[in-house]
Amino acid sequence: MQGFNFYKNIKMNLEGRKITVNKSVPQLMEMLKNPEDYKDLMPSSLNKFESWEDGFKFGLSGMPEIALKIEEVSTNQVILKSASSSLDFALTGTMNSINDNQTEVQLLFEGKFNPFIKMMVEKPLQNFINSLTDNIEKL
Repeated sequence: MQGFNFYKNIKMNLEGRKITVNKSVPQLMEMLKNPEDYKDLMPSSLNKFESWEDGFKFGLSGMPEIALKIEEVSTNQVILKSASSSLDFALTGTMNSINDNQTEVQLLFEGKFNPFIKMMVEKPLQNFINSLTDNIEKL
């Protein structure tokens, strides 16, 4: 009989809801390639934010600090990756133009965590993605 391996990382995928933003894809891209602009998208529980040339670090009440690197900004997506070698995850924002002034946006999270960590972070991460989605929708 084989036991369950708590140290083996398993995939965790989370999705934000699709929203419509009253900005063009180029306007959103311009904003999302600037690390300082992410401060305005953070949840109200933000208690620390630092940015640098290609990324930022933030802290939310009741959660450890997270550092993200802006990995890619292309014509229809922005990919943020964990800046920590001990955490393997990416947050991708996909953007599809509806017209010259509106864009459909969706956040997708993909990570690999051991089952214990996955169980602890799944709900707070989904809440974080939902909060980011709500703040992006207000742009």
